[in-house]
Amino acid sequence: MVAKDHLSLQLYTVRGKLEEDFDGTLARIAEIGYTKVEPFGVTAFADRLAEALPKHGLSAPTTHAGLLREDSAPIYAAAERLGITTVIDPHTDPARWQSADGIKEIADGLNKAAAEAADHGITVGYHNHQFELESKIGGAHGLEILADNLADNVILEVDTYWAAVGGADVPALLKKFGERVTAIHVKDGDGTLNNKAQVAVGDGTIAVRDILAAAPQALRVVELDDFTGEILDAVEGSYAFLTGEGAPE
Repeated sequence: MVAKDHLSLQLYTVRGKLEEDFDGTLARIAEIGYTKVEPFGVTAFADRLAEALPKHGLSAPTTHAGLLREDSAPIYAAAERLGITTVIDPHTDPARWQSADGIKEIADGLNKAAAEAADHGITVGYHNHQFELESKIGGAHGLEILADNLADNVILEVDTYWAAVGGADVPALLKKFGERVTAIHVKDGDGTLNNKAQVAVGDGTIAVRDILAAAPQALRVVELDDFTGEILDAVEGSYAFLTGEGAPE
């Protein structure tokens, strides 16, 4: 089973709920049992997060922010204010993943960002979708080429669902990346591009237990990109599965 302090929730999962009731949604997340969250739009939400996180006993060790597309100074300022120690770029243009040179340019950008972030006590990382795995060059997934060109201090947050959709052997990939993977997105569904087919962790076709066992060091970040029912039911169901019997630490 996953320890509570090793579990987080990507707040994009509940974006609609946050628009309706920001404070109440975070209160419900804490009531379910989560102690950590992964914000998005951290510069826009910094004021509300600064008030709500400590109020509900939540911390945010990681966040998603477009370091390669946006002005980094406000991102680092928001992260420092909120006690966030890892800033993860969540998306790049799929067209850049069609050649080794394009991927190396992305790595160079992340390496430069990491050097700048280090001055703020912040670690930089990258989060994948499916296209970084669908891209294969010389027999290697694009994400593998990226990892080979990253500085040692740049981490990976492997979205295990999208890696599976992209055709990767996810447990093998996680074992290859080793300690560079400090966080993983844990999600479940039917293994297709249909976001609406995503379900609570443990209710789909993804080999979640094998994935967790392959990266014991990584923070487990629950996420659903979409859901057909009441999203907080899926958030609660994911928590129950991961913290219950049968799921490895």
